[in-house]
Amino acid sequence: MQAKFKASCAVVALLGGYGGAAYADDTAAQPAGLQEIVVTAQRRAESIQNVPSTVQAFSGLALGELNVTSFNDLLKLTPNVTFGASGPGQGNIFMRGLSSGFANNQSSATIGTFPNVAVYLDDQSMSFPYRNADVYVVDMDRVEILEGPQGTLFGGGAEAGAVRYITKKPDLNATGGYAEVSGGGTAHGDANYAANLAYNIPIVPGTFAVRVVVYDERRGGYIDNVPSTFTRRPTDLGPASYGFGYPAGAPNANNFSVAEKAQNPVTYTGARVSGLAQINDDWSVLVQQSFQNLDADGVFAQDPIGSDGQKLGPWEETSFTPSHDHDRYWNTAWTVDGQIGDLKIIYTGAYLSRHIDQTMDYTNYARTAGGFYYECSGGPAGSGLIAAGTAPLTCGTPVSSWHDLVDTTHHSEELRIQTPGDWQIRGLAGFYYEDLDIKDDMNFLYKSFPSCTPGNLAAFLAGGPVCVANVAPAPGSFANDPSARNDSTAFGEDIDRGYTQYALFASVDYDIIPQVLTITGGTRWYNYDEHEYGSQYGTSPDCLGIPNGTCFGTPLTAATHAASYYGFKNRANITYHIEDDAMVYFTFSEGFRPGAGNRLNSAEVKISVDPVTGLPTTGIVNGPVKTVKQFNKPFTYAPDSLTNYEVGFKTQVFDRRLVLNGSAYIMDWTNVQTLIYNPPVYGNTTFGTNGPDYNIKGAELQLKAQVTDQFTLDGSVSYNHSSESNSPCIKSTNPGNPTPIGSCITQVYSSILHENVPLVNPLGALGATPAFSPAWQFNIHGRYDWDMYNFHSFLQVGVNYTGSMFSEPSSFPAGQIGDIPSTTFLRYTMPSYTTVDASFGISKDNWNVQVYGTNLTNSDASTFTSSAQFIVSQVPLRPRVVGAKLGVKL
Repeated sequence: MQAKFKASCAVVALLGGYGGAAYADDTAAQPAGLQEIVVTAQRRAESIQNVPSTVQAFSGLALGELNVTSFNDLLKLTPNVTFGASGPGQGNIFMRGLSSGFANNQSSATIGTFPNVAVYLDDQSMSFPYRNADVYVVDMDRVEILEGPQGTLFGGGAEAGAVRYITKKPDLNATGGYAEVSGGGTAHGDANYAANLAYNIPIVPGTFAVRVVVYDERRGGYIDNVPSTFTRRPTDLGPASYGFGYPAGAPNANNFSVAEKAQNPVTYTGARVSGLAQINDDWSVLVQQSFQNLDADGVFAQDPIGSDGQKLGPWEETSFTPSHDHDRYWNTAWTVDGQIGDLKIIYTGAYLSRHIDQTMDYTNYARTAGGFYYECSGGPAGSGLIAAGTAPLTCGTPVSSWHDLVDTTHHSEELRIQTPGDWQIRGLAGFYYEDLDIKDDMNFLYKSFPSCTPGNLAAFLAGGPVCVANVAPAPGSFANDPSARNDSTAFGEDIDRGYTQYALFASVDYDIIPQVLTITGGTRWYNYDEHEYGSQYGTSPDCLGIPNGTCFGTPLTAATHAASYYGFKNRANITYHIEDDAMVYFTFSEGFRPGAGNRLNSAEVKISVDPVTGLPTTGIVNGPVKTVKQFNKPFTYAPDSLTNYEVGFKTQVFDRRLVLNGSAYIMDWTNVQTLIYNPPVYGNTTFGTNGPDYNIKGAELQLKAQVTDQFTLDGSVSYNHSSESNSPCIKSTNPGNPTPIGSCITQVYSSILHENVPLVNPLGALGATPAFSPAWQFNIHGRYDWDMYNFHSFLQVGVNYTGSMFSEPSSFPAGQIGDIPSTTFLRYTMPSYTTVDASFGISKDNWNVQVYGTNLTNSDASTFTSSAQFIVSQVPLRPRVVGAKLGVKL
């Protein structure tokens, strides 16, 4: 019996992680394949081989040996998972090709859709619109990747799947821990170092223990901000849209004062303290406190073409103001685990507080119509803030930036009751409460006219230079700061958004034939109350020549931006064990993600009509025309939904020396939330709406082979065929225009061309591939372990491939390298890439040493190509890193 159990453990480990010598305090050196991976994907502890769905899991031992400390590191090991990010702590996770694009960073706390892949630290949700918390991976028991909708057991944020960071818990009886230091270098960049310590102390053996973890890692920068100028040109989109050029002497700029090599270092520092109290044989209490500071300086994108049109090399960019992202959180979590008779009772709660302070260069916005509006005004034709003839055409500096301050709190409570796992009919039921609140104070700093101080205002009224009042939130409509913004702020928002959720869930398993044939059914009832309020503000002609403190924004009210929705999401599956080591399954599952709100309900889509006939005009019209509103962006938009049909198998053959797991699925993603930003057509703010449907057909295969006692080979491959299954239109919502209410809008007025243009596929084209959806992904790793002269050694090499994919859905215009973007949402193709990693380690007694290399081919492939800062930018792979690590068991 004991031998059979050890063999089972070995095979489970083959699929779930890597074996080998370790420096973890509770894992002695042992041959590969003897560590069992137990997961809680179904809210109960069970072998990964018994879970009837696609799960990837990595033990803490494997994570350490693979040098995983961030989610970016995990991507090399997880097929069917992609990641859109602008830098550390600035990303969204996508699974199985389920992405409607990525809105990058500015204003993401206000405009971003909620993610459809949930991120958990134990039982605490760390999800956030376009900025999932970048949990540092240290002293983890395991990381679980749950693919496919998890809406029944994990709720609204787990529409496409979930990523779960499971920390090591205190040991009531063992004293000890480990320490680790590492250092190395980055190609084209600076040095790296890291240190972490974990220690477990039984204060009262068997009754109360504390576990402490501290860490500090600095990753050297590798992207150079190269010296550059910014020269205004007559061909810029700004003056072209207004029909005249820049005035003589319009200021240009250079970045010589901020140019710097390797300007994007990252530092992670943090600590975690856990206390576990065993009250009696049936009840225990766990309290855990986590702190983390993430400081990321500079920008993490390379520019193929610089700010003045010059060609740049890999890992080079041109920016004109300093950039940083300071992201810190603290999190308190608690768990009460007990037993009442045969029933297991688990109560968990958590409270997260997170603060983000980010600023970034925005100088390239000056070339656009919006930048021209805020920085150049007056002249014969009139533009921007000053009407024609009021003042001569003047321009301020093109140098600008944006500054975003975000404060969020995330509180959750869950109570679960479950029966013993060996009952023929077994189940669990629970109640869940969640409150998410996001406060965003976002300011764009490109106003270049003096503010209306008493002196400046008096001079203007006497015929002197123009002054423009500083903007402020509407009185009584703010989330963070009611005061007027500084002299540079031209546009921004001060907004509070979030939701409160209540849910009930239940799942029942019935063994029709015990240990052979099982059916499962589950459901979740949910109720969301969503809110959004505050102000959007911007300088306008109304702000010209009035005192500071009297130029107010437009309020967003809870009455218009609140929404409630409720419903059920279900799950069912059949599991058949052909024999002890082989099973097949069918799973039906549903998921969803919460809806969200837009900033304002202002008119966005217009059409030019003849004032006499009221009919749309065609071509450039010299005679009188007017624009009429066809569409108001909605105050809110609804949740989208995912339905998954999946078949799979999990097998262990050849005396359990080969694990082969596979799955195939068909998914229907409906009413997909889509963000739209195309200033020449839709106006100068981003808004969200419910859009197309997608159909995804895919398959995944995972294998691990114990080829010899020393050599292990493992790999996985995924294939997805994702396509848009309809091509919905945007429908008229305003009376008094040629397009009847409820009919598809076919023409819109272009503010750049000054004429009506066709509106084609506004929400995507039929059959188009969604964003971040590569057809193929695979990885393969080989590992060789051997012992010699009382030393244990290993050598492992891994190869990872990610196929070509798009950066945005087909509803966005195609972008070209070298063009000056007129929108932050352009669709780029990101070519396929392959990376190679390797490591070699030696251990003896309590000591181990490892040397490692990542991205050994030094690829600079783009993981996210974007026009978000009005310049084409590519977030490249981190260049080749070579380092060494020393660990000791304490």
